[in-house]
Amino acid sequence: MTKQQVNENISLAQFVSSLREKLGYSKLGLAKRCNLSEEIVNSIESGEDLFLSSTVRQKLAKGLKITPGDIKLYEKDFKIENPISFEEIENIKLKILNNENNILCPKCGKILNTRIAKMYDLEDNLILHPKANCSKCTFQIK
Repeated sequence: MTKQQVNENISLAQFVSSLREKLGYSKLGLAKRCNLSEEIVNSIESGEDLFLSSTVRQKLAKGLKITPGDIKLYEKDFKIENPISFEEIENIKLKILNNENNILCPKCGKILNTRIAKMYDLEDNLILHPKANCSKCTFQIK
């Protein structure tokens, strides 16, 4: 597969998911074939992981019967051209905590995938931690 053959409109998540389905594997089945956790496969197919470690890429490629280079073509490139300000990130976090819908990515304008992680500190106090990722570009709040 060459760079010219890559569909620029397809994300890593869509690429892996469609290939897995063509091979007739479930997410769990692919995870077992690749010797990866189902959680890793889920995070790739949900768009949370935009680039992979070389180990995960190699295992995934073997399970999908392609080369690691084929997968790398769909990974996002982390070039920092226009950094997002601290204030803008804090504003997005507040919107997530206020359960606002359709929050736009500050880099590309697509709607962000958002969620609120519930954690507890050492004194058992609930802490809400906003998280976001964009399926189109590299923007994420972890």
